[in-house]
Formats: sequence, C-alpha cells, structure tokens
Amino acid sequence: MTTDLSTTYLGLALRTPIVASSGPLTGTLDGAKALADAGVAAIVLPSLFEAEVIHEETQLNAALEYGAGTSAEADDYFPDEIWADYASPIERYLNHLQAVRAAVEVPVIASLNAVHPGSWMSLAKELESAGASALELNLYHVATDHRRSGTDVEHSDAQMVAAVCTSVNIPVAVKMSPYYSSLANIAGRFVEAGAAGLVCFNRFYQPDIDVDTRQVAPHLELSSPWELRLPLSWIAMLRPLLPTTSLAATTGIGTGRDAAKALLVGADVTMMTAALLRHGPGHVAVVERELRDWAESHEYDSVAQLRGSVSRANTENPEAFERA
Repeated sequence: MTTDLSTTYLGLALRTPIVASSGPLTGTLDGAKALADAGVAAIVLPSLFEAEVIHEETQLNAALEYGAGTSAEADDYFPDEIWADYASPIERYLNHLQAVRAAVEVPVIASLNAVHPGSWMSLAKELESAGASALELNLYHVATDHRRSGTDVEHSDAQMVAAVCTSVNIPVAVKMSPYYSSLANIAGRFVEAGAAGLVCFNRFYQPDIDVDTRQVAPHLELSSPWELRLPLSWIAMLRPLLPTTSLAATTGIGTGRDAAKALLVGADVTMMTAALLRHGPGHVAVVERELRDWAESHEYDSVAQLRGSVSRANTENPEAFERA
C-alpha cells in the first residue's frame, strides 16, 4: 500500500504536506529552485516588512526634498540618471516573487509583515498581481505600549486581517503569535475577518545580554524539536473549533515523524526552515520518505485519513491538551 500524501492548503492542491516556510533559502532564486527540485510542495517567501518599506520611503523622500526651494540649482541636484538603477524594497520583492514564480511549478506564497494599517497595505494587491498563489500575513510585532489593552491589540490585529483579506482575491493565511490572552477567540476572529488559514506560530527573536559589553545581543537560534509541542497543543484544540480552516504547523519540524505528529493533531501542512538550513534543500526528500514510511507502517491510506485523528475532539484523553 502506498499512502497518498496529497493535501489541500488555502485551497491549493499540494503533492505533499511539506512546505518550505519563509527563510534564507526561499529568499534566493537558487534556493527556491533547489527546494522545488527536492520535492517541496509549496514555498513561502520571506516577509516584506512594513518597517522596511516605510523607512526606505521616508529616507528617499528626505533625500529628494533636501535643499528643495533654497535655489533653482537645488531642483536639479539629483539628475534622473541617479534613479535609473534604483530599486525600492517593494520592487526588489516583486521582482523576486516573479522570478521564483517563473522558475518553479509549485505554489509560491508571498509574505507581508504588518503592524499598522495604512496606504502601504495596497502592497497586498501588488503581490497578488505579481503572481502570488496566496498571501501569508505575518503579524510579527511585540505589544510594548502599556497604554494599549489586550482588547485594543486584538481589535487592531483583526482589523488588519480584514483590511488585507478584502483587498485581494487570493487566499490569506495569518501567521499568529502564541501570546494572545485568549488564543482560541482571536483565531476565530481572524477567520471571521476573512482568513482562509492560520499558521501556528510566529517565533519571536529573544535578545540576550552580553555581560562583558553590557549590550543587548540579539541571537538567532534555529528552532529545536521540543518547540513543536506548543503548535501541536493549539492545532489539536483549534481543529475541532475551525473545521474548514487551513492550519499550518511551523517551528520544530525536522523529521517525518515530526510532520506526522502535526498532521495527526489536525494540521493540513507542515512548514520547515531550520531543518533545511541545517541539512540543505535535499532534506525535503528525506522528510517525505520518512513520513510516507511511517504512514504506510501504520496503514494510513492518505493524509486526509490521518489528519486530525488525534485532535482534541478525537483523542481518548482530550484534557491532556489543556493541562497547564
């Protein structure tokens, strides 16, 4: 018996549930092509960050306005030739998206980081026009303003999701933080706002302190297998609550058995970055083989059959997922 590993995510038919999440490999054309050649089912590009877009626009406007009105000569200070080869972050991102889309046959999902609503959010439509198969809305921000309540933060995020979802015709997945005070509630609100899927979870940078220099030292550490436990717990609880919503597990997935765990609790796809950086794009084929071997040894005919079979609604011990 050969297990059918095909699945559906955000309405996209995928050959397997193994997806390359946003990272350095998906940020280059060669990396994306290598991942597709290795058998990855879909590719999520790195995020286009709101802060980067706004910062560069601010810097550019300041440069263009420098000296304006002071003399007639100042108006010609920047000749047109200077801008001939200039590419904004938006243009660079769109060019990369189009190049990857043309080079691979698997779905390419664009990613947009958002903190504040505004005119810049028209970018979502540009990503759609550039050929994105879907959009991952990356709500990557830390709520540090003590004057804003949790209710305010959640309301703002839900508004952001609604604004993006109504601006495009492609499906939108929300990459969530695990730190909302009532995660099940906000997950449902995101879906009500138009999200077709949820990605569990965003992994924030956690800075360290260099005690010798007394400087904040941000370190990027690749995820470890134990970090999969949090996504497993919440996907198991969200699957019965959101039966028609696409759910993606990310963080800590590096083997076929890890992927099997995520599917069992109810994920539609499993996303990897750290394992691919450690072992290279070819690791996709290893994980697929391990997942298939596991599924066949446990006599599963398809991903559809095993998905959610150990969710909170189907396990013999549902309280285990709620134990704090």
